[in-house]
Amino acid sequence: MADEKISMPSSQGGLVRYYSEYKSKIQIKPIHVVALAIGIVVFELMLRIL
Repeated sequence: MADEKISMPSSQGGLVRYYSEYKSKIQIKPIHVVALAIGIVVFELMLRIL
């Protein structure tokens, strides 16, 4: 009787689906994000100097 094991099937089997074709309405290029960050740093440095 010890050899009789009952295993329950998993609910999803480890499969997860993500929508890979999702398009955002707002698309920002990485260079714009870097330029904005540099601009903020320069602006704060100018505020501290003046």
